[in-house]
Amino acid sequence: MSYIALVALVVREYDEAIAFYTGKLGFELVEDTDRGDGSRWVVVRPPGAGGGTDPLRRGTDLLLARARDEVQRAGVGAQTGGRVGFFLYTEDFAAYHARLTAAGVRFVREPKTEPYGTVAVFEDLYGNLWDLIQPA
Repeated sequence: MSYIALVALVVREYDEAIAFYTGKLGFELVEDTDRGDGSRWVVVRPPGAGGGTDPLRRGTDLLLARARDEVQRAGVGAQTGGRVGFFLYTEDFAAYHARLTAAGVRFVREPKTEPYGTVAVFEDLYGNLWDLIQPA
């Protein structure tokens, strides 16, 4: 079996990204290891995403990778060219949407029901677009 374990998200600074993803989105900080060269290995995952070794239940974690040069800094917040690039599934859309709204997360498209489920679009702290989805 193969699966995608990590997706790198280029960020300005580690601590501000950790604060947003754990504080506002409620993600779990899985790892924050100093690599000894000024960089860190920072991994976060959505609440309830599990973990462990069962790849069918594990999910995909985010590697928060600090931009190292001007080219990477220019890509912060624009990694998907203005399209929704991240999809956060939930079993309780109303509760999670209310939690994010109360935390000050900015929604750019309000909730609506589609054939595939309930969806709304929000921005992370850099302007990356995310779908919050409860599948039908």
